[in-house]
Amino acid sequence: MFISELIPVKKALDIIKRSLKPTDVEEVPLEDAYRRVLAEDVESLLSSPPFDRSAMDGYAIKAEDTFGFSESNPAHLKIVDRIGAGQMSNVVVQSGEAVKIATGAPIPSGANAVVMEEYTVEDGNELQVEMSLPPGENVSPLGEDLKRGDKVLESGQILRPQDLAIIASSGYDSVKVFKKPKIGVIITGSELVSPRSELKGAEIINSNYYTVKALVESTLALPTLTHCVDNGEIVEEAVLQMLETHDAVITTGGTAISKGDVVVDVADKLGDVLIHGVAVRPGKPFGFGKIQGKPVFMLSGYPVATMVQFDVFVRQALEMIQGIQRELPVVRMKTGKKIASSLGRTDYIRAKTHGEHVSPIKISGSGIIRSMVESDSYVLIEENLEGIEDGEDCKVVMYDSLRL
Repeated sequence: MFISELIPVKKALDIIKRSLKPTDVEEVPLEDAYRRVLAEDVESLLSSPPFDRSAMDGYAIKAEDTFGFSESNPAHLKIVDRIGAGQMSNVVVQSGEAVKIATGAPIPSGANAVVMEEYTVEDGNELQVEMSLPPGENVSPLGEDLKRGDKVLESGQILRPQDLAIIASSGYDSVKVFKKPKIGVIITGSELVSPRSELKGAEIINSNYYTVKALVESTLALPTLTHCVDNGEIVEEAVLQMLETHDAVITTGGTAISKGDVVVDVADKLGDVLIHGVAVRPGKPFGFGKIQGKPVFMLSGYPVATMVQFDVFVRQALEMIQGIQRELPVVRMKTGKKIASSLGRTDYIRAKTHGEHVSPIKISGSGIIRSMVESDSYVLIEENLEGIEDGEDCKVVMYDSLRL
C-alpha cells in the first residue's frame, strides 16, 4: 500500500504506537541491573534499618539521665558494655548506665539516645556527659528509611545507582527488567563507502552507519548493523534475516515519496506499509510498516533527516517497547528572531539556545551534518502555526533531554 497524501505527525505517531508491543521480561542479578528498565513494582521485603541503630559513635544512654546537666555540671554514668558495628549488646540499660556504641550498631534495650563522644569524658568505666539530650537523639529508628511492604519503585523506571541501593535494602539480590530490544539496522545506498581520506566518482561516506548505531544505543536498545546496495533482492534478504532475530528493523535510504524506491517496495511486498510520507520538515519521506508482526521504520538517507526522523518517530517507540513511558521533553523559550513556517506542516528547526532565548542557526539542509553539530535543540513549530515572531514564546526540545 502506498500513501500519496502526507499525514500529520500526530497521526503518524498514533499509528506507530498502536503497532508496538513490549519486549519480554527477564530476571537479572542486581549487579547487572544498572540502566535496565524495571518491569515490576518493587515492594520492600523488610524494614530498613531493621532495628533502632546508632547514628553516631558515642554512648547509648537513657536521655532522662542527662536532663538538667551541662558542660559545667556534667552527668555521671557507668559504662556497662562496649559494642562495635555488627555487634549487639545483651545488656538492658538501667538508669545511670551507658553502653559505648559504634555508628550503625543496634541500640541496646533500655537506651533511647546516643551522646556523641565529643560531649563526654571517659575515665575507665566512668563517663561524664556534658550536655542534655532529648529522647531519640542520634538514633535512627527501625524502618526510618523503609517499612516492610512499602512500594519503593514503580515499573518503567530506568534503574540508577540509588535505585539499586534501595532494591538491595528492600531484600532483593535480583530484579525483573524488560529485555533490551534488538534492533536490526539496514543502511542502504550503492554510493556509500566506509570512512576514508579519498573518494572516487560518486562515492559518499556512510555516516548514517555510525549515527543510527549511536541513536539506537541512546535508547538503551541493542543495534545490529549492515549495509546493502540498492538492490531489491539483497534488501529483501537483509530485512528477512534481521526479522528472524530482532524485535524491530530500521532502514535508511530508498524512501522517497514515490513508488519504485527499493526499501518501500520491499516493505510493501513483505508486509504492510502503514505510513509513507509525513507532513514534517525535515524528514518528509518517512515510512513505517509491519512485517511478520514486527515494526519496520524506514528513514531517509539524508543524515539530518535521518536524525530528525529518529528523534520524532523512532526514539519514543523504542522506549515504549521497553516499558518506558515519557512525553517529548518540551521547554518554553523566547525566540531570538522571527522563524518562518507553513500551515499544515510540523517543523523541527535546528536552533541554538542562549540563556532563556533560542535562535535558528543559519545553515540548514537535510544533508548538512554541521547544522546538527552547531545546534543544541529543535524549535518545534506545530502544523497550526504560520511561523513564530521575534521575541515570541515557542516550544523547544533540547537534544540532550532526548537521550536516556
